[in-house]
Amino acid sequence: MSPVRKAMASLSNSLQLKHGLALWCPHSSSLTRPHPSSSIRFRSFHRNFVVASSSFSNDNREFVIVGGGNAAGYAARTFVEHGMADGRLCIVSKEAYAPYERPALTKGYLFPLDTKPARLPGFHTCVGSGGERQTPEWYKEKGIEMIYEDPVISIDTEKQTLTTNSGKLLKYGSLIISTVCTASRFPGKIGGNLPGVHYIRDVADADSLISSLEKAQKVVIVGGDYIGMEVAAAAVGWKLDTMIIFPENQLLQRLFTPSLAQRYEELYKENGVKFLKGVSIKNLEAGSDGRVTAVKLGDGSTIEADTIIIGIGAKPAVSPFEVVGLNDTVGGIQVDGLFRTSVPGIFAVGDVAAFPLKMYDRVARVEHVDHARQSAQHCVKALLSAQTHTYDYLPYFYSRVFEYEGSPRKVWWQFFGDNVGETVEIGNFDPKVATFWIDSGNGTSEESSEFKLLPELARSQPSIDKAILQKASSVEEALEIAKASVLVEQKA
Repeated sequence: MSPVRKAMASLSNSLQLKHGLALWCPHSSSLTRPHPSSSIRFRSFHRNFVVASSSFSNDNREFVIVGGGNAAGYAARTFVEHGMADGRLCIVSKEAYAPYERPALTKGYLFPLDTKPARLPGFHTCVGSGGERQTPEWYKEKGIEMIYEDPVISIDTEKQTLTTNSGKLLKYGSLIISTVCTASRFPGKIGGNLPGVHYIRDVADADSLISSLEKAQKVVIVGGDYIGMEVAAAAVGWKLDTMIIFPENQLLQRLFTPSLAQRYEELYKENGVKFLKGVSIKNLEAGSDGRVTAVKLGDGSTIEADTIIIGIGAKPAVSPFEVVGLNDTVGGIQVDGLFRTSVPGIFAVGDVAAFPLKMYDRVARVEHVDHARQSAQHCVKALLSAQTHTYDYLPYFYSRVFEYEGSPRKVWWQFFGDNVGETVEIGNFDPKVATFWIDSGNGTSEESSEFKLLPELARSQPSIDKAILQKASSVEEALEIAKASVLVEQKA
């Protein structure tokens, strides 16, 4: 076997080098690149909670969560499981809804109206992981105080207080920052705020887009990443003229191999989606009524469109929490392996947390629902119990497209690990394809019982003979080869 690297990180040892394995596989979430993390220090603390004033707007002051996204819902459930929510926990959100499973907004929520689209209360947390549906009534029953549509605009870490947009003064004993991300937008001066131009981060955004889709004829999606791919697939269900425009040379460049991207591009073309790759956008143009009518490209040509969706990434919503310490490299709020910030009593989870990615020995910030769920639960357990083991996350991403009722082919994929190293691709995407990254250990997964195997492969990164793997005649055979490698190492 030719040597390949395996990235194994620990708190006290340097990287060990060994053979590695990575796998990914679709069936028919932004991981930031390496940044060493060993120099960060956080001290242990215990914060006394004393309230002697009645001038605060929140009744529940011992624990406060700022942000109403996925992580907040899973954190709330963990507080309840520990018997520490009733009369103690307050959640402050800018949204009008109790926490929900945000991935639905670019998947089932956008299905055509006659194909049973997802709607609240159907996808409140924690149904995405098979848990209880936490409706607004659930929070009331559990004694959790909810403050809706009132984002926090300032913090006083000495007085342990927060001020909201409406002027409410809130008190906290321990604070968890869970403010997710905001969509990256086109500047207003180039048409980024025109009627008919859409961004998707919350239910209101998705509702606005659906109103446009009902009247649309020509849809342009700007961005070839998750949002672009999922929204384009939804637009196909509406039987709309659909085009994806992006500056890169392939779809989902940060994750897909060129070969895999080409397979997906062909799938989308079979469904009528057009592509315009490697181009820049100068501005968006409007008609006499002020509504968007076209995309003007850098070369001066135009693409007609009456509905445009911008999916060019997102930014961590860290304001007004810069005072607790930011990570200038990956963005977000710097935390340790228990999600503690540098300010005692303040934690950060989910999209905004820049945390030590233990197995790859670097700091990362992950924008994905799986990390939002796991980080929230780990943080609350560490806060409320004697749990001291650090967060050990295996990067995981997934997508599902063309799943609406009546679709000729429903497609989904999962990815575990880190896409570093040489690749071995098995299968022809009819219906399956798997990609193994052999070097630093990472990959994705596939359907049925094999899902349980793939996280194990990505985490254990066993030694594997590349030549043997390349000869596999099917995805199933390739997985058996990889599984045998795991068993050999377990016995060694």
